Amino acid sequence: MKAILYDWGGLNVWLFQIINAFHTNELDRFMLLGSRLAEHNNFALYLGFITLGALVALHGKGKKQLQFWFSVIAVFILGYLVDGWVVEILKSCFSFPRPPLALPLNSIHLVGNPELNLQHSLPSGHASFAMLISASLWPVLNRYGRYMAIAFVVWVGISRISLGAHFPADVVAGALSCLIVVWLLRKLINLILR
Repeated sequence: MKAILYDWGGLNVWLFQIINAFHTNELDRFMLLGSRLAEHNNFALYLGFITLGALVALHGKGKKQLQFWFSVIAVFILGYLVDGWVVEILKSCFSFPRPPLALPLNSIHLVGNPELNLQHSLPSGHASFAMLISASLWPVLNRYGRYMAIAFVVWVGISRISLGAHFPADVVAGALSCLIVVWLLRKLINLILR
């Protein structure tokens, strides 16, 4: 099962090696920025920005808009809690090694501070948090904003591979698990608000 769902018949490692092998100083700094923007300890900062955006958007609007923004903020807060729990459970259940443990060290380009727990790679918490931000905001974004949200998730995902922290399957698993969490929470919150 692991050979199909995680290894992808060798494609997981092959994609990792291609993405991880391409480096310049500027690209490394850009990838570090992507990863830093998707660190979980930025939650309060993002919550502040979302709340500020809601206050600006709600100026002079009606009750329906208030409920709409309340659901966005509620999904973000609850999603942070539930997704953090899901990520920790999945990491413990699968316990797949990160690239520095799974591959020869001389074949990996590591950038930045290495992860402390090399045993828990799947799913990527950074990719999950990037998806949480983007998916939570999705209902209030215009077309340009949605393109930016997708680009953010892709940037963070590629940054985790480029920096040597995760395999592509870890990134995909993190983004998909969070997308499911946000979708379920949005359904639940909208049902409660009705």
